[in-house]
Amino acid sequence: MADNKKLVAEITSMDEDFTQWYTDVCIKADLVSYSNIKGCMVIKPAGYAIWELIQKHLDARFKETGVQNAYLPMFIPESLLQKEKDHVEGFAPEVAWVTHGGLEPLTERYCVRPTSETLFCDYYKGEIHSYKDLPQVLNQWCSVVRWEKETRPFLRSREFLWQEGHTAHATMEEAEERTQQMLNVYADFLENDMAIPVIKGQKTDKEKFAGAEATYTVEALMHDGRALQSATSHNFGDGFAKAFGIQYAGKDNQLHYVYQTSWGLTTRTIGAMIMVHGDNSGLVVPPKIAPIQVVVIPIQQKKEGVLEAARDIEKSLSDYRVKTDDTDRTPGFKFAEQEMRGIPVRVEIGPKDLEAGKCVLVRRDTREKIECAISEVSAKVGELLDTIQKDMYARAKKHLEEHTFAAHNKEEFADAFKETKGFVKAMWCGCQECEDKIKEDYNVTSRCIPFEQEKLSDTCVVCGKPATKMVYWGRAY
Repeated sequence: MADNKKLVAEITSMDEDFTQWYTDVCIKADLVSYSNIKGCMVIKPAGYAIWELIQKHLDARFKETGVQNAYLPMFIPESLLQKEKDHVEGFAPEVAWVTHGGLEPLTERYCVRPTSETLFCDYYKGEIHSYKDLPQVLNQWCSVVRWEKETRPFLRSREFLWQEGHTAHATMEEAEERTQQMLNVYADFLENDMAIPVIKGQKTDKEKFAGAEATYTVEALMHDGRALQSATSHNFGDGFAKAFGIQYAGKDNQLHYVYQTSWGLTTRTIGAMIMVHGDNSGLVVPPKIAPIQVVVIPIQQKKEGVLEAARDIEKSLSDYRVKTDDTDRTPGFKFAEQEMRGIPVRVEIGPKDLEAGKCVLVRRDTREKIECAISEVSAKVGELLDTIQKDMYARAKKHLEEHTFAAHNKEEFADAFKETKGFVKAMWCGCQECEDKIKEDYNVTSRCIPFEQEKLSDTCVVCGKPATKMVYWGRAY
C-alpha cells in the first residue's frame, strides 16, 4: 500500500521539468515499462487499451472511405529495398538488418520493415494488370523498426505500432484526392476523438517523405510549446511505379504506370494526448478514447447498502465503459489513482449520499463536483462526458491560438524564438538555403506550409527576397 501511494504521488511538476513530467506520467499511469531491449518499450494493458480505441475509431473512418485491411511480411529483401534510390537513402541510417536464418547466413540480407512501400509495390505489381484492378486501397496495422539513437516512450522508440495505408490509382488526380482525403480523416479523428486541434498543410521539399512527390501533415502543439507531427499523408506520383514496373492496361489498350499514395499514424499519438491534456496529477484522457470513462467509488463501502448502491450505479451506466473500485484501499488513494489514470468521470457514493438518494460526480479535467440524483446518473454522466470532450478540445484550441505568433520581418522572427514557446508564422521565399539557415540559427524547423495561407509581408524573413508562402515554424519532438 505504501509503495502504491508513493507511486501515485511522485510526478515531477511539468513547469519544473516537462520531459521528466512526461516520463513520470507514462510510467506511473502504468502505460508503459522499459524492456531489456534498449530503445524498446512494453506497452502495458492500460496503454494498449488506449491504442485499441484509437484503432477502433480510426479503422471505422478508414472503412467508410473504402479502405480494406491486409497484412504484408515484416522482412524486406535488400534487393527489393534498393529499387527506389531516394527511399533507401532516407531510411538507411535507421534500418535493422537480419543476416542469419537460424545458424545459416542468408544469401541476401533482409531488413526489418521501417515502412512497407517496397513490399506493397512488389505486391501490387502482381495484382494490377488492368484499369479494372484499380483503385487498390489497402491498409495494414503492424509494427515497424527504426534504429533511433535517442528514444522516449511513445514519441520515439525503435519498434512502434502504427497503421500504414498504401493505395494505387489510375491517375495523378485520383492519387492526390486520396492523399488529401486521408489527411482530412486524420484531422477529423484527432480533433473530434482525441480533442487535439491541428494545423493542416504541406511539408517543404526538405521535410517531405523520402521518395514522395508531396507530403501533407497535421501538426499539433504540445503544452510545452513544442510541435508534434501527428500524422502524414504522401502522394508518390508514379515514381515508385516506374521503379517497380507497376503498369496497367488502360481503356485505350495502352500501358500506363499507376499513381500511389501512403499515409500513417502511430502510437506517438498517445504521447500527443499526454502532452496536450495531461496535468501535474497525471493523465487527462478524452472520453471518446478513455478505456474507462467512469469509475464508481463507494465511500465507507462496508456500511450497509453502500457497495450494493455502487454496483447498481455501475449497472445503470452500462452504455459507457465503467467499473466500480471495490478494493479495500482508502477513498483518497482511489481518487488519486483515478486522477493519475485520467478517467474522465468519478462517481462518489457514501452512506449519507445513499440516505439522500444522491451521489457526487467529479470531472477529471476541471475537478468540478456535481451533485446528482441516483436515478438521474446515466443521463447526467452522458451529458458530462460530451461536455468534457468539447471542453478539452476548446482548452487545447485556446492554448494553440495563444501560442501561435506572427513574425513580419527578420527582427521579429529572431526575437520570437528567443522567448516564444509555440508556433511562429512567417513568410518564406521557398529556397532551401533559407530554410537551412533558420534551422542553423534558431534550432527550429518548418512544420508545414498551411493550406490556409496568410500574407504577413511581401518578403522572406531570412533573405528579404519576395516571399512565396507563409510557413509555420517551431521546435518539435
